[in-house]
Amino acid sequence: MRYFSDFPRISQARARVVCAALVVFALAAAVGVQVGGDHRSRPRSRRCSRLLDVNMAAVNLNNSPITQVSQTPVQTNLQPQLLTRLLLDLRGRRFSVDRENILSLPESVLLCLFPNGLVLSRQSAALSDGGDNDDYEELYGVDFDPECFEYVLSFFQHAREEFYGTPTSPGLLAAQQQLLEGGSPTSDFGPSPSQNPLLTKQAIIVLREELEYFSIPPKNGKEATDARGIANDALLELKRKCGDYLLHKRNIFTALQRNVNKENNLAEQHLIDMLCMSGFDRDDEWGYRAMEPSRCCISSIALVLLKTGIVHTTSPTGERQVTVDYNQMATAQKLLLFWRKPARKCWWDGIEVDLAEPGEPEKIIKLWARRVWTLELSLV
Repeated sequence: MRYFSDFPRISQARARVVCAALVVFALAAAVGVQVGGDHRSRPRSRRCSRLLDVNMAAVNLNNSPITQVSQTPVQTNLQPQLLTRLLLDLRGRRFSVDRENILSLPESVLLCLFPNGLVLSRQSAALSDGGDNDDYEELYGVDFDPECFEYVLSFFQHAREEFYGTPTSPGLLAAQQQLLEGGSPTSDFGPSPSQNPLLTKQAIIVLREELEYFSIPPKNGKEATDARGIANDALLELKRKCGDYLLHKRNIFTALQRNVNKENNLAEQHLIDMLCMSGFDRDDEWGYRAMEPSRCCISSIALVLLKTGIVHTTSPTGERQVTVDYNQMATAQKLLLFWRKPARKCWWDGIEVDLAEPGEPEKIIKLWARRVWTLELSLV
């Protein structure tokens, strides 16, 4: 049974339904859509009806709780950031080196450190959230002698401080400013001395040697290999002794001079003379020389400051004076051909050595060595 008090509510509900229907009809009439009737009486163009559907969908989408959630803007700049420092693992020993110091190293050394190239950008920059943990150092495993690397870094750092100075003491560059401002008409390096990089950069001669040696044991000795070509203990000991013998031959030019005397090679003699005029001495020894692990190979390197002909002197009054030997400068400029362009020379050297222990009979071993020299000029 329905009570009289329910009729007002029913009337209100019906009124809302009627109003909603009128709104729908009004919208349909506004866009020219016929409600009901024959489907053939519909308009040919349906652009307005599609527009109505799109507008209604947009209204529903805006009211959706999914679209009301604020979205985080997408990071569009995914360009990797350059690393400022590199963490290198050289055969178990780690070095943290500035990127600029790495790039200033000789090309030949960089090729040994990174034979497959070096990526100086942070690979995970696209995943970086900008926090404090982004300042990390990526670890690079490098198969290179750590003591040799330390020797090169130390030499370059000392040469850089001597030329450019430190916060407490000025370097050689400060005293050479007059050469950049003026210039002599008799200069061999052109009318503008500022175009000569030897006046504004510290030049370092880099000479490397890769020596592979091969030992030929005596015919009736105990040294031999098995069916798989693996050396026995006697042959391994012989190779070790040959390596120790060559390792202690630290003079730089002895082997090359021996080859010059044997073949009368004038080009090699000119090479020795040019290096000795530019900073080396004929009795100089390798700055670093060591055996490579598990190989019959010896790596050596020598670094020396290039003699540019710029002489720094101090007057009795304490004033620093700078003079230029232009003949020496012309010789130094020839080595600019090796700047960023390493030159290599390879030759075979055969000698006979006596590896007998004290009190033992003579034991002559034929020893062949394949030497590869790399000459380069670096500017820091």
